Amino acid sequence: MTKLVQYPSGAYVLERDAYSTPVLETYHLGIDFGGLSAVNNFNIIVGPTEISGLIGPNGAGKTTVFNLLTKVYQPSKGTILVNGHDTSKMTTVDVNKAGVARTFQNIRLFEKMSVIDNVKVAMNNSMHYNPLSAIFRTPKYYREEKRIHQKALELLDIFNMSDLANTEAGSLPYGAQRRLEIVRALATKPSLLLLDEPAAGMNPNETKELMATIRNIRDKFNIAIILIEHDMSLVMNICEGIAVLNYGRIIAKGTPKDIQNNPVVIEAYLGKPEKED
Repeated sequence: MTKLVQYPSGAYVLERDAYSTPVLETYHLGIDFGGLSAVNNFNIIVGPTEISGLIGPNGAGKTTVFNLLTKVYQPSKGTILVNGHDTSKMTTVDVNKAGVARTFQNIRLFEKMSVIDNVKVAMNNSMHYNPLSAIFRTPKYYREEKRIHQKALELLDIFNMSDLANTEAGSLPYGAQRRLEIVRALATKPSLLLLDEPAAGMNPNETKELMATIRNIRDKFNIAIILIEHDMSLVMNICEGIAVLNYGRIIAKGTPKDIQNNPVVIEAYLGKPEKED
């Protein structure tokens, strides 16, 4: 049974992660677009092995939060710590190197490239040869290419996709493209994986497989996962902690059971009940 414990700051984290450095901490995080506050006072702590959900009505600011965490947007205020390190001076590339990887609402694969080449592109930072070695095709270049190719195959095999290694990515079925995007994110060796609506467009069987995949990722790679998702069945069945966002602010945090029974959350999704005359 999932149990959350409270830090002195008031934040909650899974009991098993309570004595580890959080993979993610945000304090008073916010961003303004002109006079509009899109995200305001966003405070969250995520333990190093937590599967966490970020939910809320359309337009609540969920993807904006992911863009802030990955520095696609620079925050107007607040602090982001990744594995205890302040990301304020980091770029998107720096944040990825620090351990944060993500997928997107709209699939962003290199459609004309093969499946395995999509994965190998994400391993660029793991290459141990310089541009001259690549130009002159030195023995070191070929050794590194062979090593990366093998690593990419091993990663694909975990997701039962190694037989598709040479298939053009754009020709894959929708569910397989979603899996490939996750594999590519994992190829950067993250400690925190951000999944933006991973079940979007999936049928019930694909969604069920996705739930098993997410659990497998956490257990095999020993990482934390935050997912934005509108499929409440998926969220409630897989997330251990959930934060609910509405109009750019967190209105509730807790276990799935806590969230399901929270009147503020119910009102945000369904509106206030009409008063009887």
